[in-house]
Amino acid sequence: MLRRLLALFALVLVLSGPGLAQEQAAAPAAGIDYAQWATLAERAEGVIDSERASDPAFESLRAQIVDWREQFRAATTTNAARIDTLRAQIEALGPPPEEGQSEPEAIATERANLSARLVEAEAPGRRAEAELRRAQGLVGEIDALLASRQAGALLTLEPAPVNPANWPGAITAVGEYLDALWLENRRLWGSDIYRAEFSENIPVVLLYLIVGMVLILRGWRWIGRMMRKPMELEESSPSARLTLFLLSIAQHLAPALGVLALVQAVEESSFVGLRGSVILGAIPNIAFTVAGALWVGRQVFPSRAGAARPLNLPDHILARGRRTAGWLGLLLGVSQLLDAIAESEVFEPSERLVVFFPIVLLTGLLLARLGRYLVLHAKAEAGGDEAAPVRARVYGLVGRAVVVLGFAGPLLAAVGYFTAGSSFLFPAVLSLSLLAILGVLQRLVTNLYGALTGRREGLEEALTPTLIGFLLTLASVPIFALIWGMRQAQLADLWEQLLLGFDLGGVHISPRSFLMFIIVFVAGYTATRLIQSTLRGSVLPKTKLDAGGRNAVVTGTGYVGIFLAALIAITVAGIDLSSIAIVAGALSVGIGFGLQAIVSNFVSGIILLVERPIKEGDWVQIGTTAGYVREISVRSTRIETFDRSDVIVPNADLISGVVTNMTHHNSTGRVIVPVGVAYGTDTRQVEAILQKIAEAHPMVLLEPEPKVVFQGFGADSLNFEIRAILRDVNWMLSVKSDMNHEIAKAFAEAGIEIPFAQRDIWIRNPEALRPGTVLTQADLDAMDTETDAEDASPQEDQQ
Repeated sequence: MLRRLLALFALVLVLSGPGLAQEQAAAPAAGIDYAQWATLAERAEGVIDSERASDPAFESLRAQIVDWREQFRAATTTNAARIDTLRAQIEALGPPPEEGQSEPEAIATERANLSARLVEAEAPGRRAEAELRRAQGLVGEIDALLASRQAGALLTLEPAPVNPANWPGAITAVGEYLDALWLENRRLWGSDIYRAEFSENIPVVLLYLIVGMVLILRGWRWIGRMMRKPMELEESSPSARLTLFLLSIAQHLAPALGVLALVQAVEESSFVGLRGSVILGAIPNIAFTVAGALWVGRQVFPSRAGAARPLNLPDHILARGRRTAGWLGLLLGVSQLLDAIAESEVFEPSERLVVFFPIVLLTGLLLARLGRYLVLHAKAEAGGDEAAPVRARVYGLVGRAVVVLGFAGPLLAAVGYFTAGSSFLFPAVLSLSLLAILGVLQRLVTNLYGALTGRREGLEEALTPTLIGFLLTLASVPIFALIWGMRQAQLADLWEQLLLGFDLGGVHISPRSFLMFIIVFVAGYTATRLIQSTLRGSVLPKTKLDAGGRNAVVTGTGYVGIFLAALIAITVAGIDLSSIAIVAGALSVGIGFGLQAIVSNFVSGIILLVERPIKEGDWVQIGTTAGYVREISVRSTRIETFDRSDVIVPNADLISGVVTNMTHHNSTGRVIVPVGVAYGTDTRQVEAILQKIAEAHPMVLLEPEPKVVFQGFGADSLNFEIRAILRDVNWMLSVKSDMNHEIAKAFAEAGIEIPFAQRDIWIRNPEALRPGTVLTQADLDAMDTETDAEDASPQEDQQ
């Protein structure tokens, strides 16, 4: 499985180049040997029908068919340019005559000639298309056959490793292997030739030994000293966390590289036979697997107090988790060694199962322990609350599933379903490791983002690291597929199909067309924003348009630019808009019924921008809402009220309703200042004072001149009003306040009284207020009745 994971990256590199090249190829290499293909296809059909070939033989046959399939796919575009030209020529001649009608002889001759040439030009592509379908069918049959074999292997009952009858054979096989290994090494040590080679290679061997021992014995400590200073800043500095991350990788790689140096020293000594080379080849894998497991374990179960803790667990559980991760890495590495030995020595199935069973058993127990830790974390996160967070519930479900797999894998292997047990057990371990690595990479991206931007707070909620983490999760999907048994050939086909694209609703979608659409649309969108910025900052301020008109031009330019950018991007990407005409028609019906309010608001927004009954900065009143227009968008208009709250009004209400615009054409407006004086005051004197105050205010226009109106005789006062036109109606409240101050000052100097109402209160039954009087319920009811009557007809006296 580890080899599959390593092969994935090479697979991506191999497939990413040819895929696009094949898609863009205008014509294939000429000269396809169809006779050779027919022979291979017939042989493949026979092998598939017999089902006698081994899995490696089927994989080899499939690879040959895939090579032919790619040749046929490229050949389907043969003469593509010529075919397009001939079709255009035929179309230019017009439609063929209907039955019973004739056309000129020259046109008929030309049409027949072009049709014959078109059939001839299409022949290679049509034949390639037919053979392509045959090749695809054969590949599909092989995949189905291999999948059925894989499923059958899971249900095959093999010799039970717990059966004592199978133990002697396994013990004998292991003993024979150890004896053969010992004899092989003795023979090498006793050979003069190998001793002579060893003597020549002593300097190299010593160099590798010294390097290996230094890395193993001192590498961990040296790098640990380098980590002390970043540890002090770990909690507050993303850069320090990033440094610690890189140093932790180096700290765990140092011993593994030391082991690799020791292995190289042994190989350079020349005392390595065939069996010894198998062991030496597996030891580096064991070293790097253990180092990786220890590193992942320390990231998930950290020992430092300031390190991030993905799991909410106590310190002693974290220590157990680190040890469990290390033991799992060792078991995975040893399983690779045993697999290589069993394959090289050709162990019998029963012997192989007995040898592997302890590894499976220990792996299952350790996996169950990890699942238990996940369950403990879920419980700690939930805190006993029944409505636990979704994240905690997911951890709990995954933990319980892991526990079940940890016990089910060894149990299945013990009763004889060894393939099924190991197929569930080891992928579960690798899947947990990959999930842990994804979490570690997410933290790495977050710290890297914080180090580059200088941001220290709120990094977990930042959008950019979250999006990168989502992309990393998508990129891990093929690795998960390989872990759980998908064949590399199947993954290669999926990748190639992704590169070639697929048809959706008559529209061909491929990564190339998608990227072209994104690039062209982003370029168009950027150009639109630049044009808007130029209009807003440089061009429109030099015109005579007001602020609202400039905003309408800029907004309209944005709508048109984005629409054109989308249209050009769709065209460049090769998406045929006519193929989605039916979808567009159905969408129109949906708009007519379900989205009419949205469409109405959209059209109303366009009308507002073109007709401009209101514009940004206007003081408007809609019903009981009054304020300034701050933004006119496609669907709604934002009005900022005088108490600084925003009211979102649908555009359709502004078009169909009554709107009072206080500053539509200009900012001038009238202010009315009411004032009352006491009866007996000289009205002409009051009028003169008010007229002088109105004319003296700087915001009041003298043309038309302000007026003072004697409104009439009120109940308590003689009522006057100042009516004046202001230069800017937005200053209405300030003008009122200033005039009221001047009126109060002028009236005080002139001895003019501003009246206020005074009233007498008549109390019936005053004896009820005397001390010591006890009122009955009847008296209280009578008093309530009289009070209600008084409230209905109050008596007032003007003092």
